[in-house]
Amino acid sequence: MKTVYFDNNATTQVAPEVTEAMLPFFRELWGNPSSMHAFGGRVARHVEEGRAQVAELLGASPDEIIFTSCGTESDNAAIFSALQTQPSKRHIVISCVEHPAVLQSAAYWERQGCRVTRLGVDAKGRIDMDEYEFALSADTALVSVMFANNEVGNVYPIREMAEKARERGILFHTDAVQAAGKVPIDLATLPVDMLSLSGHKLHAPKGIGVLYVRRGVRFRPFIRGGHQERGRRAGTENVPYIAGLGVACRLARESMQDELTRVAALRDRLEQGIVSRVPDCIVNGDTEHRLPGTTNIAFRNIEGESVLLMLDRLGICASSGSACTSGSLEPSHVLHAMGVPFKYAHSATRFSLSRYNTQEEVDYTVEHIPAVIETLRKLSPFKD
Repeated sequence: MKTVYFDNNATTQVAPEVTEAMLPFFRELWGNPSSMHAFGGRVARHVEEGRAQVAELLGASPDEIIFTSCGTESDNAAIFSALQTQPSKRHIVISCVEHPAVLQSAAYWERQGCRVTRLGVDAKGRIDMDEYEFALSADTALVSVMFANNEVGNVYPIREMAEKARERGILFHTDAVQAAGKVPIDLATLPVDMLSLSGHKLHAPKGIGVLYVRRGVRFRPFIRGGHQERGRRAGTENVPYIAGLGVACRLARESMQDELTRVAALRDRLEQGIVSRVPDCIVNGDTEHRLPGTTNIAFRNIEGESVLLMLDRLGICASSGSACTSGSLEPSHVLHAMGVPFKYAHSATRFSLSRYNTQEEVDYTVEHIPAVIETLRKLSPFKD
């Protein structure tokens, strides 16, 4: 059975060009890039090439790019540094729909005595800008708001939020893990101080991430040890993955227009096909400002895990917007914050597309979804 993969917000297929770019560092160029000899120096040049490719995707300078292990590390490092370099400030502003990497890090610092403001969202998952401005104070060390939401795909007004923080001398960090490579980001003009991304969300392998730190922003290392990354992140460089990430960033830059047009059109075809054929379903999130490949659809009176299991039998990979896999029918923190009614929230299903998806896959899914939902509604214990 052919696999139809619509779970790209969870992880993406490694691009064939990325795999090819990584292979030499397992076979011929295995040297340590921090070594003094010429063999290590040859490897180091590839690290810097990867750094330059990442910087070009983001509109940054190569010396502003720090390689990490993942987006979670980058998020934690940004929050840690902001608090450590400003010991007199003990306030963090985040949104209530952040990824757990930010939510849990903020909760940790709250237990250490910091004050955390969690901005609410409306029914479409949008942040109230008046509430945001009111939250900013002289004691605020950092604002950390995601560029785009992993569950419903909302793209947030990061430029406006970062500008308001900068006016008050407050550092601004954005988790751009879901946005990088999918929507344009130009840090030459976007006034954020720190930004996180993760390679496996843009067709690079798992295990490589980036933290962008704007030149001039004070930074305190999260991981200490050797002198790697100009003393900003210790640990021997993961050369094959850095090289792969560089190629993935180049490919993302080259395919950006395809992402914004063809992939968005496929998402719309999938979404409209399902909504037009299945009664009593809703689309969650801000459909005017969202990622080109993400749609989150909820079906009334169905349990989400059952949807995923039946789709899986058809070879269709999607993900749930609820915590069903943990044995709970409680909706995700994002849908809960949005106030999505329980009869819909517990069945929310996220379809996330990439440039490797096709119209044939979309049409196959649209063809089979109505029967899946009809069958599950007949079996469902949930009733009006």
